[in-house]
Amino acid sequence: MDPRALLDDWLMSGTLRPGTQARYRPQVLDWLTWCEQHGVHPYQADIRHVAKWSEKRLLPHLDGRAFDGPDALAYLAETSPDVAGTHDGFITALTQYYKAAHDRGLITGVPNLLDLRSGVDRDAQEPQRLTSEERDAFLSAVGGWGPEQRRHYLRDRLIAYLLLEGLRPGEVVRLDMRHVYPLPDGTYELRAPDDFENVGKQHVLGLLASEALREYLPKRITPADGVHALIIGQGGKPIVSRYPNMLIQEIASLRAVLAQRRPPVTADALAHTGKREQPAAG
Repeated sequence: MDPRALLDDWLMSGTLRPGTQARYRPQVLDWLTWCEQHGVHPYQADIRHVAKWSEKRLLPHLDGRAFDGPDALAYLAETSPDVAGTHDGFITALTQYYKAAHDRGLITGVPNLLDLRSGVDRDAQEPQRLTSEERDAFLSAVGGWGPEQRRHYLRDRLIAYLLLEGLRPGEVVRLDMRHVYPLPDGTYELRAPDDFENVGKQHVLGLLASEALREYLPKRITPADGVHALIIGQGGKPIVSRYPNMLIQEIASLRAVLAQRRPPVTADALAHTGKREQPAAG
């Protein structure tokens, strides 16, 4: 199927709201036009091509810096959050487009564009909790998050479940291996250090998060000397502070009901959603 025909077929399939269709169409058309102008077939493009396409929107807001990686995106999120949020919206539109291509058998996998997200939290007010339907869609997306999406998918799953346990993104980043305690029933107790490295409040994990932690621990990246973080990133160092939000937005972008949500699904929104309320006794 021709890439432009795919765009029409996807947008008219009825899974997206009219407002989302109107927003996605010019974003993806801009990408397809760029591919045509630069001799790149959209079905063979990778993250380097998407980064090059993004430069024209981002360079004017980087104060002379090169658009050369996560540091530039972090600077953008800090100094121009509106621009960063718009950029993340372009990446979500493209992710949805390639998911449609994958669903139709046109490509073998959805490109991993996580590193092109600024991770800016676009909730202007108190984060809006996910509805039951949205929470179910997110759990489905996490359940399908595997090695096809990310090499360290077990780490990513754990981050998502920890947020749903009510831990805030900053707490997830600071979790310490020295304060992870297995309990007799197979669950775990965690303590998250606060901003002053004091041992924080107790978190007793539920079954889903405990299972995710148990699966993650044998695959945990070897930490660098002196690093005790539970969640380890590149080079054996703790994950960067914006990673949970980038990750949650990437996972959410794979489900239409979440990708078109306004305000968007953020790590804070997930932490505020927490566990589903239990029915009243009787």
